[in-house]
Amino acid sequence: MDQLGQKTALVLGATGGIGSAVATRLSDAGWTVRALHRNAVDASQSRPGWDWRQGDALSASDVLAAAEGADLIVHAVNPPGYRNWGELVLPMIESSIAAARATGATILLPGTIYNFGLDTFPVLVEDSPQNPVTAKGRIRAEMERRLEEAAADGVRVLIVRAGDFFGPGAANNWFSQGMVRPGRPARSVVYPGRRGTGHQWAYIPDVAETMLRLVERRDELPTFAVFHMRGVWDGDGTAMIGAIGRAQGFATRVWTFP
Repeated sequence: MDQLGQKTALVLGATGGIGSAVATRLSDAGWTVRALHRNAVDASQSRPGWDWRQGDALSASDVLAAAEGADLIVHAVNPPGYRNWGELVLPMIESSIAAARATGATILLPGTIYNFGLDTFPVLVEDSPQNPVTAKGRIRAEMERRLEEAAADGVRVLIVRAGDFFGPGAANNWFSQGMVRPGRPARSVVYPGRRGTGHQWAYIPDVAETMLRLVERRDELPTFAVFHMRGVWDGDGTAMIGAIGRAQGFATRVWTFP
């Protein structure tokens, strides 16, 4: 909290889809937004009202310096292009944990369902066992394990898990990187799943609003608080494709993705 009593949030990944949306919603709600970026001068051109700090989420000292006086650390940073997770993801979460431990800030993590395996179906709940079957899933499960361990030592943690993101500014997600090509008519759609299989989607502005409401109530929550966001359920995989077609006024050809 700053000298005027205004709450401060440090956002890692403020130029990404969910990081930008959460930072914008926090700013609209009266928070001071501080954003860490490897090229802060260029990044500041997009949102000049935020407090941009030069630094790297991989550097514990950079994150700690940027987190000084912060009430919240939004850990919305991922390796570019979803590459090099094995080398980069865990050191970045350790940077945030160390900064939160030193400053007393709450860590907010946009969670995924990568960290669950087939044994959790048909219904995922917040405390379902995490037995992932993919490399990224195992890394995500380890991230949450480390956060829970930090929470047992007094670090406040809030995790909001949601389905696949879609919406404005959402560059790094399945919808804009796999299904359609940004800025072009979607004459064809690549659908990630078998026909008849349901898919969970999450509209980014809704996710940001959900996170803000929980952050504002963080003092009422357990030290390690985990929530699942209902989002938008596409029961058989056709609703999203149909919505794309209706939005642009013509039908789309569907390609499958195994």
